[in-house]
Amino acid sequence: MILTLTIKLVRGFCALPWQVTLEIDESATLEDLHQTIQKAVDFDDDHLYEFYIARTGRSRERISFDDENEGLYEITLNGVFPLETGKKFFYLFDYGDNWVFQITPSRKKSFPPVDGIKYPRVIAESGTKPEQYPDWDEDEDE
Repeated sequence: MILTLTIKLVRGFCALPWQVTLEIDESATLEDLHQTIQKAVDFDDDHLYEFYIARTGRSRERISFDDENEGLYEITLNGVFPLETGKKFFYLFDYGDNWVFQITPSRKKSFPPVDGIKYPRVIAESGTKPEQYPDWDEDEDE
């Protein structure tokens, strides 16, 4: 079955709002979701990352899925959703720059894959796509 998810930037260098809506198979692992988000946001995949469930993006009390606990490779999306009431699902990329994205499933019901469509796929995007490595030195040449 195919899930529809909205990925929204909630913290990072970019102060402008950005989000993307995508369709992905519910049997995809968190590693698969990571790769899909990286492609959608057009970041270089050159930093550590984790997914976590918490009340807020800054909550210390959280359930983490990362490289150390093998959660990235074993946990699937249908193992994450639905979430417990009051909990949210987050993706943290680059522990130094601290890019945090909130992942929300659509109210739209899961549906069988449509023949001829390749999943995962982006179906909508809004806002200004964040720049992973902004050119802070633009004025040096002037």
